[in-house]
Amino acid sequence: MSAPSIRARVRAEMLDEIKAVARRHLATDGANLSLRAVAREMGLVSSALYRYFPSRDDLLTTLIIEAYDALGAAVEAADAEQDRAELRQRWIACCRAARAWALAHPAEYALLYGSPVPGYAAPADTVGPAQRPPVALIGIVLDGVADGLITVPTDDVAVPVATDLAEITAILGVDLPPALTARAMAGWTQLFGLISFELFGRIDNALPHRDAYFAHQIGLMADLVGLP
Repeated sequence: MSAPSIRARVRAEMLDEIKAVARRHLATDGANLSLRAVAREMGLVSSALYRYFPSRDDLLTTLIIEAYDALGAAVEAADAEQDRAELRQRWIACCRAARAWALAHPAEYALLYGSPVPGYAAPADTVGPAQRPPVALIGIVLDGVADGLITVPTDDVAVPVATDLAEITAILGVDLPPALTARAMAGWTQLFGLISFELFGRIDNALPHRDAYFAHQIGLMADLVGLP
């Protein structure tokens, strides 16, 4: 394979610099990104950036996809480090990895799970990367069912909810009964609710022992899902 051309290397370096500057702006200005402000910090005219990102939304989409992929990779790596049969430990490791990534990248986490960016509609390109963390958690549940380590609950699930859950599992390409899917979804939403409340200061004056509280809550979610 031939080495990238000088032009390709220069373009790649410029893309990396633009994204790095944009991430710094996320940390100070939130998701209200301005290509003009990014260009100004880089010492460029704003029109120069349009050769790399035609619009602010294109830049936001790139940052969102890379953030989802980074979070997904962190969760998947944590899962891969555990014994496949240790379902609860895998669940805990995934949850801790998600929290650790969020605490290390608060601005990017806020871009993913904070308030929607006014005027921005995420394209289909973001769907696959966004699915990586929940797919990792559902994979643990699937392994538990396949190995006979999780008992499928007999909860009654209202027809509209069961229909919605069936659509979700179809999109993810998995086969889970609605009652178990509902519990897995509760664990997923609880996880990101915990992280969001911590990151956005909702528990600042109430729960100072953050690590212990987080461990307790994800343990409760593991119980709900039925992880032994």
